[in-house]
Order: sequence, then structure tokens, then C-alpha cells
Amino acid sequence: MKPWLCDILACPIDKFFPLDLYIFSFETTKDEFKEIIKVYENRDINLIKDEDIIQIQEEKGVLYLKDDIVIERSSVEVYLNLIISSVKEVDKLHDKSSIQLSKKCFRIIRQDIKDKLVNFVDNREFEKIENILPELYLVNKIKTETEINTGLLFCEECKRWYPIIETIPQMLPDEYRDEKAEIQFLKTNKDLLDSAFFKQNLKPFNL
Repeated sequence: MKPWLCDILACPIDKFFPLDLYIFSFETTKDEFKEIIKVYENRDINLIKDEDIIQIQEEKGVLYLKDDIVIERSSVEVYLNLIISSVKEVDKLHDKSSIQLSKKCFRIIRQDIKDKLVNFVDNREFEKIENILPELYLVNKIKTETEINTGLLFCEECKRWYPIIETIPQMLPDEYRDEKAEIQFLKTNKDLLDSAFFKQNLKPFNL
């Protein structure tokens, strides 16, 4: 599962959105996270442009952008507001994995990139879009190219949780869920969740 899915996934039972995402492990390696951070920190605009993740066009004095998050070509202001919305969803993400560099990436998004994008929009410096290409690059890389191997999606409204197993979120109705297997999933990963999590009225199963 890619983190970007949290931008669109709602609880299938009560349709609550957004869901909390707890990441237990990644398929993405620490070296891949290291490379993403390196490109971001070096701010190599030409390299970022060569990857062609963020596509920029100008028509009649108006900038249009699209990327792997905002897949429909949009005016620069619409595009950036959609990206900011996607960035804000990172606040619902809890990285419990053993990879410190993934935590650094999410910390950069929360503490640096979010404010920089908001200020950029507020100041309407759209002609200087290249100044934020490294930020747009990192957000796209983390949200659409990294892969979560195991984790858990949680609905704060109905207290249902859904396991992520071998990259696939298992979001079945209660009657189709395997209680024995899912209790074992919780037991296997219980040390990655604090005790307060299990004190909730978790559905459909709890330890």
C-alpha cells in the first residue's frame, strides 16, 4: 500500500475519513529513503525536472501542473491547494517501522514542507514555482512511490481497524473477517502500538 491511498480511503462501514495509518514495515528500503532525502536536500532542480514527476505547462500566462498525486492538469493555485491537502493527511500517519530515514521524511513533510507550501500560496509567488520543486518532489516520492508492507488502518469514528498485509489493505465487512488470523496479527504487532490503542472499544476484534 502506498501512503497516497490515505488521501482517498474511507472506512467502508461508516464512510469516515480520513483514517489513521499505522505503518509497521516498508517494502521500500532505507537506501531508497536515503536517496529521496539526498535529492531533496541537494535541491538539484535539473535532476528533479529530468524525472518529470511534476509536469509544468504555461498557457496564456497561466501555469498548469500535474503529478502523481494531482493527476489531472490543474491551475497552479488549484494544484497547490490539493497538494497542501495531501500533505495535511500526513498528520494521520504513524510510522512505527524500524527505518529512521522514513521517519525523517515524514518529519520534513510535517515540519518544513507544509508551512513552506502554505506560505508560498499565501504570498502568491507562483512564477517562482521552481523554488518549491524539491518539496513537491519529496512529497510525491514519499506518498506515491514508497510501499508499506505491513500496517493497520484505523477509523476513529467506529473504532474499526483493518490490517495491511503484504502491501494489501484488508478492508472486508465484519462477517467476512477471519477472527483467529486477525487476533494473531494484533499479537504479532502489539509492541508497535501503545497500550492506549488496545484500551479502545476496537472492532471487530481486540486482544
